[in-house]
Formats: sequence, C-alpha cells, structure tokens
Amino acid sequence: MAYDLKKTVVLVGMMGAGKTAVGRALAATLDVPFLDSDAEIETAAKMSIAEIFARDGEPFFRAREAQVIARLLDDTPGILSTGGGAYMQPGVRAVIHDKGVAVWLDADLDLLWTRVRYRNTRPLLRTPNPRATLAELYQARVPVYGLAELSVRADKSYSLQDMADRVIAALLTRSDVLEKK
Repeated sequence: MAYDLKKTVVLVGMMGAGKTAVGRALAATLDVPFLDSDAEIETAAKMSIAEIFARDGEPFFRAREAQVIARLLDDTPGILSTGGGAYMQPGVRAVIHDKGVAVWLDADLDLLWTRVRYRNTRPLLRTPNPRATLAELYQARVPVYGLAELSVRADKSYSLQDMADRVIAALLTRSDVLEKK
C-alpha cells in the first residue's frame, strides 16, 4: 500500500519505548526517510551522547538537541526518532507542533525497565538505583508526553511491525499528516 506523508512524524517517549526501532520499521513501511536526532548529534559532535553529557553537561546537550530537531524538521517529511528528554523542552514541543506531528510511544514502566536495564548507554540511568531513577523520570515525563497529538500504546507482545502498523492507523486519523494514495 502506498502512502502520502505530509508532515514529519516525530516519535517521542521514554528511553526504551522503541522510538528508533519502531521508527525504522515505520519509515520502511511508509517508504520515507528515517532520522534519529541522537545519531545526528553524535555524528556532528564525533562523540556519544554519554560523552557529551559527561564533558559538557545536560543543558549543553539539550540546546544542541533542540537545534538539530528544528533543522531536521525542515527536511523532506519522514520519521524522526528523538531522545527521551527532547519533548520535555517547551521550545522543542512547539517546533514539533508547528512543523510536524508528535506521536507518543506509550510504554509502561515494567516494559521500559526490561528494555533498558542491561544497557550502559543511558547517561541518566548511571545512578546507584537506575530502576528508581527510571521510575522518577517516568512519573515526571508521562504528563508531558501526554501533550503529543497522537499516542500509541506499546505492549511486550507487539512486534516492531505491529507497532509500526498501530502508528500508521493513528496517523491515518489525521488527513493533514498521512493519507493512503
């Protein structure tokens, strides 16, 4: 099936929600470009997100993240995966709303913990109790993610393609974003 994507779809949500993996599947299904704001930042900085956090701090990283997301939203419509904290910034939310559409991949805390607990690439979880830190982030961020124009509930039983199909179904409710050709 062919689709006409009119605006960039910005996937938002917690670390481990599947923004990158689902984003790749979604982009392939819709036959549009896939972009990852974290990967773009790492390429430009020639260092990992964790290294940027350690060297320059979170405020510096968030400022660069906002610039990169605004730039990527000026490109051809596609799928954009963002870091978990990006949507927490009011300026980032505003530019996403103005130039694209935010889709929250809504995964519960247990699913997120299952996906991130063995990864050491999450600078915000480098704490004495990473599960408690994840829970605190979750409680703080969920109300803000709820501001996204669309949301899709994640479940451990869903495959990547299931999630991509669920996002497409949500996008098809917005003719200003996606239509079948």
